Amino acid sequence: MTVASQVRQTLASLKGVQGNLRIYSTQTQDDETVSIYKEALETTEAVINDLEKRVQVLEFQEPQYEGN
Repeated sequence: MTVASQVRQTLASLKGVQGNLRIYSTQTQDDETVSIYKEALETTEAVINDLEKRVQVLEFQEPQYEGN
């Protein structure tokens, strides 16, 4: 497994976690818990953005890995 494919796999997992956090945040009534979920969503969004940029760099540096 290449580095690019490992990063893509991690990215897909994080997007799944982000989806779960969104679901959990809509299922709670407690304001403090909603706030915690919101903060976690913001953090995962930042990590996802960084990883997406990393995938672009990897694909630019190693075109043979593009889309793999």
